[in-house]
Amino acid sequence: MSDTAQDATPADNVMNHIPAGVPPQPPGVGSALGRGWRSMQSNFLVYFLAVLVLAAFLQPVNFSNDGDHGGDSGLLALIETAYILLIYPIINYGTDLLFLRGVRGDKVEVKSLFDGFKNYVNIVLASLLVMGLVGIGLIVLVIPGIYVACRLVFVGYLVMDEELDPIAAVEASWRITRGHALKIFLLGLTSVFLFFFGLLLLLVGVVPATIWIKASFASLYLAITGQPSVEPDAEPASTP
Repeated sequence: MSDTAQDATPADNVMNHIPAGVPPQPPGVGSALGRGWRSMQSNFLVYFLAVLVLAAFLQPVNFSNDGDHGGDSGLLALIETAYILLIYPIINYGTDLLFLRGVRGDKVEVKSLFDGFKNYVNIVLASLLVMGLVGIGLIVLVIPGIYVACRLVFVGYLVMDEELDPIAAVEASWRITRGHALKIFLLGLTSVFLFFFGLLLLLVGVVPATIWIKASFASLYLAITGQPSVEPDAEPASTP
């Protein structure tokens, strides 16, 4: 994953998905949060239901931690691990795709959350690859792990929207995030504060905070790759 590679990669194709007559938005934390907020306002019900579905699929992850299961704890831990690795990434990546489409101005449908089952193998392998690379970075030193996580944050979009295989998606994410790691880290840090602020509101604000965070990351991805995000009150660009 060298930053100095000059050969054309799938990331170059991502950069070319710019509709004629629609200027791309400049990448930045503030602008991403602003566009994410406006997208949340215009698609709130769809986003709200998507986050609820994601939360419902996250519940089994904490199952083995509830209560004392005695001798069954090992089996439950095994089932939980398999669920995290083989099922949850499908819905998580599907949620990323839904938010990406919403911010971009495409038609959004909650049923697209399950589109990942059509691309099951690539999603599971991409999720495992990202977890492995970030995990190695965290084991070596915490800071390298955070840096790798920032550089690979767009793998889900690339697998779902561009239909890249795991290796190509990791390489593409590494390439397109070159020079933008600090922006991604700052947006991630801001997201942590937004989430904990939502927790302080007696859990009521967790869902809106999650929606805002996901919409903002989708907006930042579109800005970095040179794709436009359609404002809620803007007319769609005409195709010549």
